Amino acid sequence: MTQKLSKSSEKVQKALNAIGLECRVVEMPGSTRTAGDAAAAVGCTVGQIVKSLIFKGKRSGKPFLVVASGPNRVDQKKLAEEIQEPIKMAHPDFVREKTGYAIGGVPPLGHLEPIDTYIDKDLLEYDEIWAAAGNPKSVFKLTPKNLHQMTNGKVIDLKC
Repeated sequence: MTQKLSKSSEKVQKALNAIGLECRVVEMPGSTRTAGDAAAAVGCTVGQIVKSLIFKGKRSGKPFLVVASGPNRVDQKKLAEEIQEPIKMAHPDFVREKTGYAIGGVPPLGHLEPIDTYIDKDLLEYDEIWAAAGNPKSVFKLTPKNLHQMTNGKVIDLKC
């Protein structure tokens, strides 16, 4: 029996299908909002969880997506140097406006507009990783290669 997905998770599944990836969105009975929650729910290490963080350019007002390994903190100074603009963490309303998703469920694809993406190099250490899929209870399994393919992100070291 196929699980009925929420509207936001279905949107992520359609985005995955549209780019030809056979990843399957699953909705868990408990929260996957934090990296620790997600790792416990799927039975992997926290490092295998893809955290999607949205930053906002202070001059341009443009969104920037960082997909980071679960335990890693993002060095905002390194990110600002990389994008050549001061940045700040995005407000939840800005995140929803630019991605179409609420914090805690932002996937690495399927956003309302294209977003420049930066991939934490530590994610490349794993054969499989797990990313949010539209809400705080949904995830999907993928590979680092899939992540790069879906985001066209730049792999860099952003860890503090």
